[in-house]
Amino acid sequence: MTRTMRNGLIVAALHVALTASIGARLLIDRVTRPRVWVRTAPFDPDLPIRGRYVRLRIEAVPGAGFDAPLSYDRPVTLSVTKDRLVASPADRGPVTARISARDEVRIALIAEPVAYFIPEHVPDPSVRQPGEELWVEVTVPSQGPPRPIRLGVRKDGALMPLPID
Repeated sequence: MTRTMRNGLIVAALHVALTASIGARLLIDRVTRPRVWVRTAPFDPDLPIRGRYVRLRIEAVPGAGFDAPLSYDRPVTLSVTKDRLVASPADRGPVTARISARDEVRIALIAEPVAYFIPEHVPDPSVRQPGEELWVEVTVPSQGPPRPIRLGVRKDGALMPLPID
């Protein structure tokens, strides 16, 4: 084995180890961190460079400390309380939210959209019939934005996961 080949194998092994450690971290978070279904506002379903995906703006319940409507993005911490995603004001952090209103109910709209990648053969899940809402099940990590797990549709008060394979 030449020195160049050995160095190449060492670099390749380092890449595999780094990728595996990131994957392990995500799997550990999925098992240990809270999960919750949240309502979304989908947009931008296709970008040729990245493939097919749905970008989702996640809605949360405003936590204590959001007294007045805000017109600017504010740092928040995310938590799960009674099967609801709650955004509470924070001094700093990687996640920001803006208070908005939907049907006269205050919501915290997470500023950073998340991407949910979909296979080529699956119809665009963001196109819904009247009376249907797109929801996403997310893992709430200790830091950073929520991570999408699967999509679902809520109709007539019932939430059904979409069979996307």
